[in-house]
Amino acid sequence: MTPTRAAGRYAAGRDVAVVAPWYPNPVQEWAGAFVQAMVEATAPGCDSVTVYHTEAWWLRPGPEYAAACAAHRRLLPVALRDEPAVAGARLVRVPVPAVPGRTFAEQAREHASWLREALGGEPIPARVVHAHVGLRGGWTALENARPDARVFVTEHASYLDQVLAQPDSRDMYEQVLHRCTGFFAVTDVLRDRLAEAFPALAHKIETISNPVSFESPRPRPVTGLRRWLYVGTLVERKGVDLLLEAFAECRAEDPGLTLSIAGSGELAGRLAERAAGLGVGRAVSFLGAVAPDEAARLMREHDLLVHAARWETFGVTIVEAVAAGLPVLVTRCGGPERTLAGIESAAGEMIDVAEDAASIAAGYRRLRDRFPDGLDLAKAREVLDGRFGYRVVADVHHRYWFPEPAAVGADDSADDDVPPDGGSGT
Repeated sequence: MTPTRAAGRYAAGRDVAVVAPWYPNPVQEWAGAFVQAMVEATAPGCDSVTVYHTEAWWLRPGPEYAAACAAHRRLLPVALRDEPAVAGARLVRVPVPAVPGRTFAEQAREHASWLREALGGEPIPARVVHAHVGLRGGWTALENARPDARVFVTEHASYLDQVLAQPDSRDMYEQVLHRCTGFFAVTDVLRDRLAEAFPALAHKIETISNPVSFESPRPRPVTGLRRWLYVGTLVERKGVDLLLEAFAECRAEDPGLTLSIAGSGELAGRLAERAAGLGVGRAVSFLGAVAPDEAARLMREHDLLVHAARWETFGVTIVEAVAAGLPVLVTRCGGPERTLAGIESAAGEMIDVAEDAASIAAGYRRLRDRFPDGLDLAKAREVLDGRFGYRVVADVHHRYWFPEPAAVGADDSADDDVPPDGGSGT
């Protein structure tokens, strides 16, 4: 059955729709991995889950764009098919012809419009809709949800300040907060930023973390800290340039050190040149972007995750590393000091954000000098599983999505209050 045919039938019970502008695809297996993880965590507690991935297809403006949209509109009803996704969910990819340079609000309207086209003008059939990021997910979901749907939005964008800096996008964001049933931020950092921007709606914003799987630890414990690993995008904010310089400094003391860099981005070429210039080109492997399963395998095969970002809203890679039994060397860059609160020394070493590589190298030496007796990775895994494990995060979402009848009345279609016992995933 195609999505357009299914849309005319309202669903009931514990059927859920997920709306997101990212989801892993054959070309970008890493894109939207956090959305996939949320689906994998929450789907087992639902009757059915359908993911609507509104995927931007970037085009040049002008007559060609208008012609492409016209052709796309004709082809969409016959081209759409759902496909299997994780944990028994179904995935519907909805291409969105898009033009670079438009505001986030303008992009959100495009995503909402093309999802409506894909649904044949009918609303999303599920009674619970979970959207990812405020505008391209949240607005798109609200504009296409059925009248009695309970719509929840999770914000995890590191670019939130860019969204709020655009007047039309900020106005739309306020509407999303006002209209949704419940709004979740993955860290207190994001929650506090939104509460500051929209104080009248701060009471609607809760903190529920991204879920992380703790099912596949490494087969053998780390015995040394010589195989470094970085997983993430190669952009200025991530501090990969300083990490590379710190690695060169530490390798001058221990020529057996190696560094694997898994990720893509605008700095890739420059970092490779810098590695050669530092004389560590043969010790550094640039792996390119990797799929989530491959990232997990790398974590089980390396000795230390180094993450020197200048700013993070959550830092899911750090939690994933500890889940895989990997010590971490990480900056206090916003999210990590909160996700690792109380177990910083057990999981590895935390360092301040600095504009030089010396602090990273010094942090590595401190960690190396107290390894292994100064760490307790088993305790760190247990604590983080209790904060961010699939079961914990899914239980919190399910309490919001499917409140007990007594909490909302015999017919909850007109009650948009979030249940008071929803709790927090952190």
